[in-house]
Amino acid sequence: MATPSLPPPDPQFVLRGTQAAIHALHFCRGTPAQGHPLLLSGSMSGLVHIWSLQTRRALATLDGHRGQCVTWLQMLPHGHQLLSQGRDLRLCLWDLVEGRHTVTDSVLLTNVSFCRSAVLAGAQPRWMLAVPGRGTEEVEILEMPSKTSVCTLKPEAGAKPGMPMCLKLWQQADSSSRPCLLAGYEDGSVALWDVSERKVCSRMTCHPEPVMALDFDSQKARGVSGSAEKALAVWSLDEQQALKACRNYELTNPGIADITIRPDRKLLATAGWDHRVRLFHWRTMKPLAVLDFHTSAVHCVAFASDGLLAAGSGDQRISVWSLYRRT
Repeated sequence: MATPSLPPPDPQFVLRGTQAAIHALHFCRGTPAQGHPLLLSGSMSGLVHIWSLQTRRALATLDGHRGQCVTWLQMLPHGHQLLSQGRDLRLCLWDLVEGRHTVTDSVLLTNVSFCRSAVLAGAQPRWMLAVPGRGTEEVEILEMPSKTSVCTLKPEAGAKPGMPMCLKLWQQADSSSRPCLLAGYEDGSVALWDVSERKVCSRMTCHPEPVMALDFDSQKARGVSGSAEKALAVWSLDEQQALKACRNYELTNPGIADITIRPDRKLLATAGWDHRVRLFHWRTMKPLAVLDFHTSAVHCVAFASDGLLAAGSGDQRISVWSLYRRT
């Protein structure tokens, strides 16, 4: 990948104090009184920190994963409910309204894996959750908050994709459209599932190594995935819901831990094993910047709705960047 001609700036600020590697990040809205978005971080020590970006200090620490690594964080769009997934095989639902920090429910996972869960939630009180299934190659779909099993997605006959490594639930803006799941697997393939029909619509091998991360732009019907290799794979869905390879983009060093597309669908950020964050123009995949700040692998990246970027690393620091802000 070509090196940008101008060196990128330093982070706007750095958050410290977790005393453990950072493995999950998520931005959420603060209260009207706070006036700023909040940043949630999950660490190797099993703690979730809620950070004020105004004071740059932790407002609260949530301890619900028995000292096991927190791998995924997600706020639900309705109310003040937080989901956290840990290596303790527990997915916790937290009530954060009015300063509470209470686990109100939990889902017990049945399979030890590195796969982060995924949520499909609108304004309604019911929502859909995809989690690693009981079988090593399975994905379980639950209706929440009842925890009712919708279905178990098992690989098609003859397919041996290995473990699911990353998940993305989505559906078109049209409310009549079916929910779909994109899953990246241990064998390097990406599969599109029709959740209602419980079947694979399309499967394509994107990488020679396990798919470590993926994200999908449903408006452009275009996605991107990364693995342990030195390349990003960009692919699309045609009108028949078939996966089509677009192009692979070579990287300088191997290993992608996380990928996220900015909410306005203009930028793409990747978290690298080589300690770096890379930014791309999402439409053209033109490389824009290499953020070389951390001294250990970057495990996660997240965008705020205003375009602010956060990166979490094994060096126990969270860097927050103001680059290519939304206009």
